[in-house]
Amino acid sequence: MFMVIRFLPFLLLALPLFAAGVAPESAAAFKAYDRKVEQEIRARIASGRIVSLRERVKRNGGKAIVESGAEPNPNDVGSAYIHDWLGAIFIPGGTAAGVKTVLQNFDRHKDYYQPEVIGSKVLSKNGDEFHSALRLRKKKILTVILSSEYTTRFTDLSPLAGYSIARSTKMSEVENPGTAGERELPPGEGQGFLWNLNSYWSWEEREGGVYVECRAISLSRDVPTGLGWMINPIIRDLPKESLEATLINTRKAVLAAQR
Repeated sequence: MFMVIRFLPFLLLALPLFAAGVAPESAAAFKAYDRKVEQEIRARIASGRIVSLRERVKRNGGKAIVESGAEPNPNDVGSAYIHDWLGAIFIPGGTAAGVKTVLQNFDRHKDYYQPEVIGSKVLSKNGDEFHSALRLRKKKILTVILSSEYTTRFTDLSPLAGYSIARSTKMSEVENPGTAGERELPPGEGQGFLWNLNSYWSWEEREGGVYVECRAISLSRDVPTGLGWMINPIIRDLPKESLEATLINTRKAVLAAQR
């Protein structure tokens, strides 16, 4: 164990040698997978199941639950992984309007979703469609800073329910963040811990509060041979942990905004 700890800094410094770019076939597989997920979600919502995990959240006392959205997870698509996680939470006293307000307030996502979101702003808005920019910090053994942009469309199903679809339109790793040498790498280059991130939110106000659900689909690099012990916790575990933290922070933000 001492030897592993001793040589860890050198392995981390050597990690750029394993930088990877997203292959066209992996990008195409992600788009196809995302289309399938969207069709499934639209069909579920059309059937009246706005929050699919509502009963399970209720049995869990309203606390956040996160489970695999598909098996296998992650799904190996050549030189990349597709991650699919589904989570939900109950916000006692919350409202559908409050959830939508928080999700649409991209300028304050850097406040709501700390420490993972360290910068956020609305770039443009057209009705219920938003183009936003988020600077993300992914930290687990390594710290990676990402500059990302999203297109998000919100749809009201009723005054008590709605959903949104958010797709990343840019995901660039930031090299030397916070220094004079800071620069954004071209999308698809760098360590490849996150190449795409799409999220499907739905919410339904009932039973004295609001149920909120999110399904997050992401694309990352695979694990370099021999570095699984170090990279697996980042690539495999971080998406699930990130979704759980996002749901908990959404509850905090909604309750704070409604005080």
